[in-house]
Amino acid sequence: MKKALFLLLFAPFFVFAQETDLLGELEKAAPTKPQIVSATFKGTRIINGHSVETVKKKHMDFLIMHRFGTLNSGYKNVFGLDESRVRISFEFGITDDLTLGVGRSSYLKEYDYYAKYRLLRQKTGNAMPVSVTLFASASSNTSDTSPALQFYSNSERQSYVGQILIAHKFSDNLSLQLMPTMLHRNKIESSLDPNTLYALGMGGRVKLKKRLSLNAEYFYVPKKIAGVSRDSQYTNNLSIGFDIETGGHVFQLHLTNSRGMIDKQFIGGTTGKWEKGDIFYGFNISRMFNLDKKSKRILKKE
Repeated sequence: MKKALFLLLFAPFFVFAQETDLLGELEKAAPTKPQIVSATFKGTRIINGHSVETVKKKHMDFLIMHRFGTLNSGYKNVFGLDESRVRISFEFGITDDLTLGVGRSSYLKEYDYYAKYRLLRQKTGNAMPVSVTLFASASSNTSDTSPALQFYSNSERQSYVGQILIAHKFSDNLSLQLMPTMLHRNKIESSLDPNTLYALGMGGRVKLKKRLSLNAEYFYVPKKIAGVSRDSQYTNNLSIGFDIETGGHVFQLHLTNSRGMIDKQFIGGTTGKWEKGDIFYGFNISRMFNLDKKSKRILKKE
């Protein structure tokens, strides 16, 4: 009688234990659902070049980019601090994957217009090993005269850039990106330089602390393109800097051998040489704004 009562009382626990063990084994055997990898980079720029990141839907990224003069300009120029060039831009998230932007640079007084579309997003478990974003831009030089250039029509002022941004986030501490690029300029400053350039950009981010990372990027342009040699005054762009994240802001402090801040300028027009001290100190400040009135009302209610 006692044995029967014991079995009656404790039988459900034995059954539950067996079911729990069985469910545990099934969970181990069942494949986990791939998750989207986010925050490959902290902002829409690595340094000068664009990252795979796009602006969230109904958000706007207000970006200020600043470049001083070269460090080798001497103490009379306060090592470049007496000179400055500024670029201001606005980037709008049309969808989570599509960003449209417009900017204005004081250097060469250029306007630039661009679009970014996130084609693929990296997922865990090798379901999708990379993130891919397509980038296209056009720029217009509105200066009366460039350093060695005179324009005779509006079409001569236009330049165009196309890029495929391919990135992989290896861990929370390391992200790398490749940037195959084509640049076409309707009119060039040097007759020794081809109108169309092809380049391969490489960039990366190494996390140092929770809100601090070391960034670097390099754009390689072949010295000879389609049988035409580049003007020897032009060099490849190399930039090194830090990202500092503070809530809604991202501060980027860096050193670069290019004064230009848009793709056409730093890929096709870099003349500075690191070994000669032609290094520009600069910074970017990014501030994200939420333009979604509905989400703001929800936050107020909460």
